[in-house]
Amino acid sequence: MSTTEAKQVEAKMIPIYVMGKKYEVPESLTIMKALEYSGYQYIRGCGCRGGVCGACSTVYRKAGDYKIYSGLACQTVVEPDMYLTQLPFYPALRGTYSFETLQGTPEEVFALYPELFRCVACNACTKICPMDVEVMDYIAALKRGDIKAAAEISFDCIQCGLCASRCMGELPQYHIAQLARRLNGTYLTPPAEHLKTMTANIDAGRFTEGLGQLKGMDLETLKSTYQEREMEPAVGGEDWTPKDSQHL
Repeated sequence: MSTTEAKQVEAKMIPIYVMGKKYEVPESLTIMKALEYSGYQYIRGCGCRGGVCGACSTVYRKAGDYKIYSGLACQTVVEPDMYLTQLPFYPALRGTYSFETLQGTPEEVFALYPELFRCVACNACTKICPMDVEVMDYIAALKRGDIKAAAEISFDCIQCGLCASRCMGELPQYHIAQLARRLNGTYLTPPAEHLKTMTANIDAGRFTEGLGQLKGMDLETLKSTYQEREMEPAVGGEDWTPKDSQHL
């Protein structure tokens, strides 16, 4: 018996229900791993497996509890008698636009997403968000025309679409938030001076020699070089690249 098989034998098994069918799985698994343990294959709805991409949105109910819970299958650990299902990509409408023609005004957001004003402030969107984003708050900010506030509040949105699945006003909140962040980053946020400096360094070939050395290293030397690298604090507006960067 392999080490992995031995650990599975030792693990406490708990019952879960997937699409109404009962399975016994190790209690320490995430929902994603529990589904795979039960024989399901992730053909779609599985991306980064690290809680970032939002592809594995899941809704579930606990035994004896009326409440519908939500989470990411790659991050949420199974519980005994959990009833769960995977959500397909939610078909929320996304506005069509040429970003280069926009100017970063609230009126542009209103024109692309007039359903914004259908929001009844029920807060169901916030309650289902697996990232604890205050969804209703950024929608309220956009209704006031405050794109920057909406971009900041929605910063942790991972585009899973669960908010749209519960919306009484049928808003595609996550698409609207994405537009707000794009407008804020392009038109409302001053360009970072240190980015100009770094771009100039790249264009001048400052890192070409160092990158060539890194590419030629064997794996162990590369690991050692990474662990021993010099770290310097980043200072906005200044040349904050390592002093010896061309010899990394």
